[in-house]
Amino acid sequence: MHPLNQLEFSSGVAKRAQYEAFEFTLSHGGVQVRNGSHEHPSEHEYLVRSDDGVPVSCTCPADEHDDGACKHRVAVAIRRPLIDAIADRATGKTVAPDGGRIETATDSNNEERTADEACSGCLDDFPCWECVQPGTSHFRSEEPTQHQERLISQRSGNRAVVGLRPTA
Repeated sequence: MHPLNQLEFSSGVAKRAQYEAFEFTLSHGGVQVRNGSHEHPSEHEYLVRSDDGVPVSCTCPADEHDDGACKHRVAVAIRRPLIDAIADRATGKTVAPDGGRIETATDSNNEERTADEACSGCLDDFPCWECVQPGTSHFRSEEPTQHQERLISQRSGNRAVVGLRPTA
C-alpha cells in the first residue's frame, strides 16, 4: 500500500507538499527536510521519522499541534525514491545517485553477462549502458562488442567513443 493511503491530511497540505521547494537528506534518524521556499531555509529544517515506509512523525510545530499529517510528512510520502531509500537503508542496500541500485557482492544477480546478453538493449546508433559502462565485461574482453566497434568506426573523431576500445 502506498504511504499516502496511510496518512490523513488536508488538500491544502497536499498542495504545499507538492509545490514548496523541499530539500531532503537521509539521516540515521529519518529524513531531514529543509524548506527552501523560506527566506531563511536553515530555520525551517525538520526531521521526519518513518515506520515501515510510512512517515509517522515530524519535529515541526504543525505536526505536533494540528490534526493529520504535516506537509513535511506528506512531502516525504509522495516521493517514492525517498521511501525506497529509507527501506534500503534499513536493509543495508545502497541507493545510487541516479536513483538506481548499487549491486553488492552478495547480490544474487551479480553475474557476468555475455556480450550477446549485454547488447540486447542497444539501438542502431545508441549503445546500451552495458556497452559503455567502464568496468563491465566488455572492457575486460579482448574484442569490442559489435556495437562498440560500429560506434568506434562511425565516430572515430569523438574522444568519448574512441575511449571505448578495450585496452590490452
